[in-house]
Amino acid sequence: MSDIINITCCLLTIGFGLFGFLAPRYTAAALDLETGQSTMGLSELRASVGGLFVVAGAGAILIGHPVSFVMVGVAFVGAALGRAVSLVLDKPPVAKVLLFGGIEAALAAALIGANASAVF
Repeated sequence: MSDIINITCCLLTIGFGLFGFLAPRYTAAALDLETGQSTMGLSELRASVGGLFVVAGAGAILIGHPVSFVMVGVAFVGAALGRAVSLVLDKPPVAKVLLFGGIEAALAAALIGANASAVF
């Protein structure tokens, strides 16, 4: 069962990352981000919201060790934590934060939960 959870979560990670990697303008709009006078914002989206997630998900699948899946889960813990802090400090649109943060928290829980007994 953990194999199904791991592969599914990592494929979702890759899929979400592909939006940032291949469609940074769409991703910027979905996240209420705006680009400035340069295209550096698009470069940042392709890197941090795109390529990082694509390679993390693909790398975990290729490595195939429970620790690799836990590390992707830990990265999602960081993302969800950032959203929780943002709720308090930044007052962003609650519905979007709960949606994106909920997805991140669910992926974190699934990946860490499915592999915890093999790692800890």
